[in-house]
Amino acid sequence: MSNFEKKFGKYAVKNLSLVLILCYAAGFLIQNVNSVFLEFLTLNPYQILHGQIWRLVTWVLVPPSGNNLFTMLIMLLFYYSIGTSLERTWGVYRYNLYLFTGMVFTVVGSFAATGAAYLFFGETVGAAPVAALYFNAAAKAFSTYYINMSIFLAYAATFPEAQVLLMFIIPIKVKWLGIVYAGMLVLEFFQGVGEPVLNLFYRTAIAASLLNFLLFWFRSKNRMHLSPKQMKRRQQFKQEVRRNPKITRHKCAVCGQSEEDDPTLEFRFCSKCNGNYEYCQHHLFTHEHVQ
Repeated sequence: MSNFEKKFGKYAVKNLSLVLILCYAAGFLIQNVNSVFLEFLTLNPYQILHGQIWRLVTWVLVPPSGNNLFTMLIMLLFYYSIGTSLERTWGVYRYNLYLFTGMVFTVVGSFAATGAAYLFFGETVGAAPVAALYFNAAAKAFSTYYINMSIFLAYAATFPEAQVLLMFIIPIKVKWLGIVYAGMLVLEFFQGVGEPVLNLFYRTAIAASLLNFLLFWFRSKNRMHLSPKQMKRRQQFKQEVRRNPKITRHKCAVCGQSEEDDPTLEFRFCSKCNGNYEYCQHHLFTHEHVQ
């Protein structure tokens, strides 16, 4: 646990997946009732710099285009399920950090893309009102689609052996779907959508989601893998703690110390050990892995 988490972890938003799902649903409703109004909510740095600062937040309401009601409901249920699983596994703070970091990358990237558009395509973009038309169209690149994709990639990396039913029939491990979706994003990045300015914004949105995932992956890859068996053991342990309050919640498998012996100790499970083994910060990286 970092010092930042100790200070600000209590402010993390619980059940953040539900908040995102509600934003997704609200955006879908706006899109079908008054699609013109939705254009006033997009992440458009050109308009933000002209006073419409609410766009810094409201862009998370913008849903992916082309979804019908049935597809939208399936998406809501699926991403709520995997998002909740990640929040329970990582903890509320780390899940919040992952999503908000991706959003910050997206906002920063949108302003960088706007500057690059003027730098490299200044003659095409031109001045107002032509510039406003270009950036209104380009801002649609930033939607909940890439947020959802980053959540799914994180889920696939955390639970690679978990299975889902593809088309409700074919069982397939999540890691293979994660590889396919990552490949689709990379392909979409290089193919673009035709118009240079639009390409720039779409590529920025894709890069922001992938950068967030890659940053998280390289910082946490040694701790993030959990198999279904490990998840089951962890849930069983939590149930035993609830049934018997005298059982310590944490206990180092090497030195035997618990939070009752030293409240300042930090504990982590080791994903490389074959079993439900937990270690304090003094032995997390120095113990021999149980095979």
